[in-house]
Amino acid sequence: MLRPANFFNARLNWEAARRRGVWTVKGRLAHKRLSGISALILALMSQNFQPGDFLIFQLESGYALLRLLGIHEDGEKKTWHVAAYGDLFPDVEFAESAITNPSALTVASPHIALTTRAFESTQTARLGNVPLAESELTPFTEWQRNPDRQVSDRSIRLILGLR
Repeated sequence: MLRPANFFNARLNWEAARRRGVWTVKGRLAHKRLSGISALILALMSQNFQPGDFLIFQLESGYALLRLLGIHEDGEKKTWHVAAYGDLFPDVEFAESAITNPSALTVASPHIALTTRAFESTQTARLGNVPLAESELTPFTEWQRNPDRQVSDRSIRLILGLR
């Protein structure tokens, strides 16, 4: 699987990759070479997200973090539950360093329920997995108990007011 740092470096060096015409995706494809956008889409789709995953996404001026709290399945529909952090990072390495001490991160929103469409509208990459603390799961548990569950079809960027 494409490591997050390599994934984002590839995105940042899009022009160089486009000029070369190929990217190498390691892991499932065992070094098979694909054209630029095909490799990017395959890398995004091949990720198997699990509760406790730290997910990183790129903004215009840096990177931000989400934490996957759980995936609620109702028939064929999935609802993605994430916590959003207010910390922004200049590069992936700073974010990787920050997730080694999750309690030091600033929680901007402890629980956001998203449709699959909304979740997939922001390209994320798995940065690492740290078991969730009971306190981190409390908002998700409260959502499950609430008969008036709210699920957003807006992207995480719109919800958080980020560009």
